[in-house]
Amino acid sequence: MIDTIRKYVNNKKVLILGFGREGKSTLALLKEAGGFSSLAISDRNPQDIMEKDVLLICGEDYQKCLNEYDVIFKSPGIVLEMDRKDIRGQLLSQTEVFFERYRSQIIGITGTKGKSTTTTLLHHILKSAGKNTVLAGNIGIPAFDIIREITDDTIITFEMSSHQLEYMTVAPKTAVYLNIHEEHLDHYGTMEKYVAAKENIYKNQVPGDRLFVNELIVPGKDTCASDVVTVGYKENADIRIEGNVITYGTSRYVIPVGDIRLLGEHNYYNIATAYGVTKEFGVTDEEFTRGLCSYETLPHRLQYIGTVDGVKYYDDSISTICDTAIQALNSVKDAATILIGGMDRGIDYGELIVFLSSHDIPNIILMEATGRRIYDEINLSYADFRDKSRLHLVGDLKEAVALAKSITPKGAGCVMSPAAASYGIFKNFEERGEVFNRLVHEKA
Repeated sequence: MIDTIRKYVNNKKVLILGFGREGKSTLALLKEAGGFSSLAISDRNPQDIMEKDVLLICGEDYQKCLNEYDVIFKSPGIVLEMDRKDIRGQLLSQTEVFFERYRSQIIGITGTKGKSTTTTLLHHILKSAGKNTVLAGNIGIPAFDIIREITDDTIITFEMSSHQLEYMTVAPKTAVYLNIHEEHLDHYGTMEKYVAAKENIYKNQVPGDRLFVNELIVPGKDTCASDVVTVGYKENADIRIEGNVITYGTSRYVIPVGDIRLLGEHNYYNIATAYGVTKEFGVTDEEFTRGLCSYETLPHRLQYIGTVDGVKYYDDSISTICDTAIQALNSVKDAATILIGGMDRGIDYGELIVFLSSHDIPNIILMEATGRRIYDEINLSYADFRDKSRLHLVGDLKEAVALAKSITPKGAGCVMSPAAASYGIFKNFEERGEVFNRLVHEKA
């Protein structure tokens, strides 16, 4: 890997654009590799570094310097202020360089929802089956941090965000494309640009590679050179889900629903995808079951957080789109209250409004900017919304939890599934989930 890095940076002026977790990881490996003529860090926010020989560029104009450098290592969350074609130097990322070196060993997983669960589930089942596997990517583990753990037989399970995929020119040998929903429009501006970023997971594959893809978004042969395995519910899907039964070729696998921690039918799709992928790596049904049953669910993903005063509470803070809130209510059958709302990114809530109208849930608590917008849209444009007395408009999460405690009947469930981003209100969805948990367990 060090040789790959040196090939890019030798005698070059190098810039690290964005100095979060990945930027710090990039700095460490670049310093180890050496060979560059100069090294700089550029970030909007003030930074404190000990490196005397590294130039630090901070402030609102932090991207004005891009054309002064030969090589730019861009962190995933950075939105370029200038068009890519106007950047003189070579635009790289950790993911790009890492994939160039290890693509044949990588299972890359993307999708709007379910990618963290599927990535960690795949990793856990492979590891449980005795495979040499490591975990990296958008799950919170920079690629450069794991290079010393990789040997020739290592299987790398790699979660890929749209930001990581946006400028990629190389793809994993084994790709998983779970789904696509309206999301991140504040970054991309249009759904078409968001979809185009996601599609790089297969557009850069080559013959002999494999793509596991949702049956609803199968690419055409003109854009995908790999072998395609479809996953879904239709009879012609290569991996078919029917209830809790998965069929793949001659294999028929029954999900042991009572013995697993993954809640909800939408997770059967993630399990089916993992089943198909692990089959390709020689995992037996017995090994798959052992791994599936011992898998611990990730926090804030329809996570049961306890029963308080007879009410069962579920934290689904990861929910940022309509579909996940719908899935939450379809999964928690005894839910009597749902908490919805957060930062407003302008997504269309029509689908969720129609679903809530037809659903029997007695209490719909709407909070923050999107809660207010949903409430206003229902009253303005949905005259036939069933039983509007179920709608409760509050200011924030604290008020929402207090109200939920007073109106949710004992023996029923209460779900926070916001269908909205947390930014501007909380640091991230994890903090939102932690605050929800604390408020739920606080004594009045």
